[in-house]
Amino acid sequence: MYINWKRTAIALPLSAAVIIPAAPGIASADSHDGHDDMEMSEEMMTSVATPAGDLRAQLDHYLSEHAYLAVTTMQKGADGADDFEESAAALEANTKDLSSTITSVYGEEAGTQFEEMWSEHIGYFVDYVEATGAEDEEAKQEALDNLGNYQTEFSEFLDSATEGGLEADAAAEGLGMHVDQLIGAFDSYVAGDYEQAYSMSSDAIEHMYGVSEGLSGAIAAQFPEEYDNTTPDTPAVDLRSDLNFLLSEHAALAVTTMQKGAAGAEDFGAAAGILNQNTQELSDTIASVYGEEAGEQFEEMWSEHIGYFVDYVEAAGAEDEEAKQEALDNLGNYQTEFSEFLAGATEGELEAEGLSEGLGMHVDQLVGAFDSYTMGEYDSAYEDTREAYGHMFGVSEGLSGAIVAQYPENFEESSSDEAMPEEMPQTGLGGSEQNVSPWGIAAGSMALILAGIAVTKRRREEA
Repeated sequence: MYINWKRTAIALPLSAAVIIPAAPGIASADSHDGHDDMEMSEEMMTSVATPAGDLRAQLDHYLSEHAYLAVTTMQKGADGADDFEESAAALEANTKDLSSTITSVYGEEAGTQFEEMWSEHIGYFVDYVEATGAEDEEAKQEALDNLGNYQTEFSEFLDSATEGGLEADAAAEGLGMHVDQLIGAFDSYVAGDYEQAYSMSSDAIEHMYGVSEGLSGAIAAQFPEEYDNTTPDTPAVDLRSDLNFLLSEHAALAVTTMQKGAAGAEDFGAAAGILNQNTQELSDTIASVYGEEAGEQFEEMWSEHIGYFVDYVEAAGAEDEEAKQEALDNLGNYQTEFSEFLAGATEGELEAEGLSEGLGMHVDQLVGAFDSYTMGEYDSAYEDTREAYGHMFGVSEGLSGAIVAQYPENFEESSSDEAMPEEMPQTGLGGSEQNVSPWGIAAGSMALILAGIAVTKRRREEA
């Protein structure tokens, strides 16, 4: 017997957005039909911060963080790491965030039911980790069987919650992918196939963004008035979500790589490799819009700041306070230079002073998480880690919002279906006599942005 989650007509703040995992790319059965009747103003159509867009972004945050923390906790369990309990506590805190949100919308009984089911499936992953450590094949299979049963039961739960908007069969398929990706990443890690482990971990995190898109679409169609008749699948919101993924993954991988470096772990190279891949994907997206030279300039600056974090890790390991301060000074200089770079790119839509402050927070969070980790203050380390991860969603909103505000015509509903332009936008590259940032005076069309994102996703799928 599942609770009827049908809501009364209430206005929901962002913090009360519904958060339920489902299959990637699954929209409600009638979501497009429902959206056909919605009329949005041009301003809403080209905004990244509509009610439905905010819902999708919050789903992006908590669902992807779940996958990230699950991967981390399973690795810690396999290694018998000193910070396993604190990692597990961070994963539990993520569950609490999800459950509190459900409670705020549907009441205590629904929130309790959600938390029990969600916690159970995490427990089955822990069972699998423990069984692997004990080389108990029977217990491993039991954990997988329990995950299979959860997959069926929770899919029916989702079907009921969305009143058929997310069909049980499709939801079960998506949940099966979630299980397979996390188990596959863990098995590869234990087997010492670290490149495969990190590739699958990245896929597991990315998977949750498809979940967010499908679920937010189902909810917005189910309760259109509560979301001002907006939809979460506009080109502008798509841009915000794609930046959510790439930027939050950067923070997650930076934390992991710094920890692995401090520990001298065998998988440090693989962790650094996937962090470099993330940098390349960000740079490819920039290049697809502004040209190769701009992409190269972005990659050079972005890679430099990662290098300064590595310098800090190495200096900490050598107990070289002077080298640590030098790394921090370099990060401070980067903070100023990159802020001016972005302010120029967005023609002042993002102000350098505010950007510098935000980059300072990013540095403080990552360095703070690392320092706490090396001192054995694991509670603080994971608190800073979660803050660093969540911080990037604000960065994504700001950057995507600035781009869309500059060129709203490129983010109209029909723009994603338009043909590629015959000429690249005039960016000041390729022999221009104007002395301007290679980001240019004019941005690329939405078709180019989507092309860059599509290349990124195809590469991941083919890897």
